[in-house]
Amino acid sequence: MPRTSGAPPWWAELGWPASLVLLLMWGAAVIGAIGVAAGLVAVARGARPPVRALLAASFIAVAAFAVLPPGGTTDTQSYAIDGNMVILGHSPYVDTPKQMADLGDKLAVNSPSTWQQSLSDYGPIATAEEWVSAELGGSSMAQITFWLKLWVEIAFAAVVLLLDRVFRSDPAMRLRAHLLWSANPLVLWEIVASGHVDGLAVAFGLAGLVLLRFHAPDKAPPSVLRCLAVGALIGAAAAVKSPFALFGVGAVWAVRRSPAAIASVVAGALVVTVPSYLIAGSASVKVLFQRGNQITWDNLYQVIYRPLDNVRFGSDTTPAHLGTIALILFIAVALLAFFRLPDRVLDLPAVTPALALSLGWIFFWPFQRPWYDVMIIALLVLYPPSWLDAVVLTRLCFGAITYMDAVTINYPAWLLHVQLFEGEYVTSAVRFLAAAALVWMCISGRWGIRGKPSSAPVSPPPVLQPQP
Repeated sequence: MPRTSGAPPWWAELGWPASLVLLLMWGAAVIGAIGVAAGLVAVARGARPPVRALLAASFIAVAAFAVLPPGGTTDTQSYAIDGNMVILGHSPYVDTPKQMADLGDKLAVNSPSTWQQSLSDYGPIATAEEWVSAELGGSSMAQITFWLKLWVEIAFAAVVLLLDRVFRSDPAMRLRAHLLWSANPLVLWEIVASGHVDGLAVAFGLAGLVLLRFHAPDKAPPSVLRCLAVGALIGAAAAVKSPFALFGVGAVWAVRRSPAAIASVVAGALVVTVPSYLIAGSASVKVLFQRGNQITWDNLYQVIYRPLDNVRFGSDTTPAHLGTIALILFIAVALLAFFRLPDRVLDLPAVTPALALSLGWIFFWPFQRPWYDVMIIALLVLYPPSWLDAVVLTRLCFGAITYMDAVTINYPAWLLHVQLFEGEYVTSAVRFLAAAALVWMCISGRWGIRGKPSSAPVSPPPVLQPQP
């Protein structure tokens, strides 16, 4: 991206070899994952470091990334081109960057090669964010990406503050939430540094699940008005990225004993999603289904299929049966986790079913990117410590390493071989083992959860009777 005069993003070139930078970033990902894991173990054993230090670290990192160009992805440039399409009177659901470049769109001329022939597969609220950013950024790709990242960083910071408020009376869970989300280097890299729209979707969806709070001891569902707000927030998340509709399934399950509450949640979601998709046009409806047709080489099934099929398959050359098997596995494991995952967040009853469905989706759908995993992380922060923490962190770490660089760079031949081996075999094997671990925990019931549910009533202290 050409620099802008005075305005962010800002960056400096140190002239380091690209291979050194890549290896340092791989090391940073590993150290970051180990650091988060060590912090979670320490908190579980009774450590209580100052929360303000974690919050300060988080906000300093967010502020620094806000003025840097996007890292680890070309998606943000793709968002910028889509937003500029809207300004020019075109639709990112109808026209591709290649078509816009042919029409003379200067932003689209240097579009990332990965997306030149691709239509947008994000919802209308994501497109609205892209349009506003393009309006504010003008003709500068750097300026547009700055605004795109800024909205995501505001959403990320809002989640930080939301989690801090939710757990203000529970020091252990408060620290756990900030370790997993606010100060997690992997999450900061995949969402804040990159500006992926998943950060917006998580903010809307998590706010909806937190709003659906049941109050002990009667466990009565929230009011109709609150259920409408829950549905609207989750509908907004789905209108950013369609898989977040799974949060809505969790919400409906949580209020299943109240027809009025179910109707309110569904109505709230429809009030947001239907008008937004109608405004975006009929072509935008395809994003609800498009992701199911995207199959890439970097998925856990290659460990099974490569020895059997002896083919190298990618987004355009895939075994016809792969999508069917993926769908069957997703549904089967999501249901298995749905009924076997311990319900340990009693005052937030939508969290456990939403987590179960998200685990099935992220672990078993073939199209994988590490930033998708924040859909699970955002729910784990509300869930008590379990072996899931280690499984999810390990999976995210190796995924982050695979997608650390977003463009083709002329590395030395030995590093290219290492990079290829890590992405095609190591990360794929880790994802396969993570999926196997999830199934094993579901079947065995060994989740590693200790203690009472988060909202379990505390027994009153015994009354001492005077001795005769």
